[in-house]
Amino acid sequence: MSSKIKLSQLVLGNNKCYVAAVVLACSLTAVAQTTTPAAPVAAAAMPKGEIMGTAWVHTAESLLASAQLADVVLPAKATGGAVFAGKLKDVPKLSGGKVPVVVFMHGSSGLGLKAIGEWQQWLATLGYASVAPNSFSLPNHVTYKSPIDVDSYERIHALRASEIAPVLAALKTQSWADTNQMVLAGTSEGSVPVARYTGKEFVARMLFAWSCENNYFVKDPQNAFEAGKPVLNIISATDPFFSKSNSWLGNASAAGHCGAALKGNAAASVMLIPDAPHTLLNFNAARNATAGFLAQVVKP
Repeated sequence: MSSKIKLSQLVLGNNKCYVAAVVLACSLTAVAQTTTPAAPVAAAAMPKGEIMGTAWVHTAESLLASAQLADVVLPAKATGGAVFAGKLKDVPKLSGGKVPVVVFMHGSSGLGLKAIGEWQQWLATLGYASVAPNSFSLPNHVTYKSPIDVDSYERIHALRASEIAPVLAALKTQSWADTNQMVLAGTSEGSVPVARYTGKEFVARMLFAWSCENNYFVKDPQNAFEAGKPVLNIISATDPFFSKSNSWLGNASAAGHCGAALKGNAAASVMLIPDAPHTLLNFNAARNATAGFLAQVVKP
């Protein structure tokens, strides 16, 4: 495959392509670029961001609550009856069997983003359980309007990274959770801890709306992908925050996707969706690629 293809067609992966209503072009032997270099763009003035809230670090109580107040959707196989949707603390005693689990780290908008619940319900139709920890279990949780200073972003990334261990501990107590078949996923802010996670508990990772690159959002990407483990990265080709569409991206050579971070991993795929918004979980192309990826890495 040529190393130069249009970004709208770019999907990097192993040398065996799979199709899920969209064609996934493959190969991580080179990071593809646009066929025509973009014309230089005059530097734009950096807009002024805003920070709200004062709590930057979880307490022991809020960390426990981040798991107990997680949004959970369980498929019929797990419940032995109807699909369950609710908080982890409210999951009743079930008569079903074990199922694969997607642990999903929400973005800066929290679990109030309607798209997350819709995506979790869709996963249940495929036979997967999903658990989305609630970062806003922390009272007066810091929020922001980008761009803010990078030190503040890093404090937020540390806060979010701390939420993975409690949900893992909680899942070990759940009869329906197949802890040998767990996938770590996230979107936007929530994808940063997914990319940086150094544990070995997950069989695969999915990163939506994050580029794994140096930019205004991180001091350093600190990617910690495991060699040879499957990774799926889906992002808009014109993401308003992490592509060159953002005039204050802070990286003139940014590709706008995780291809460079995943180079050499034959089990990794990158998908760019043309003209998609930042939140793209439920775009048909994104769902089809997600379904195809999950079918390869876990078995309901």
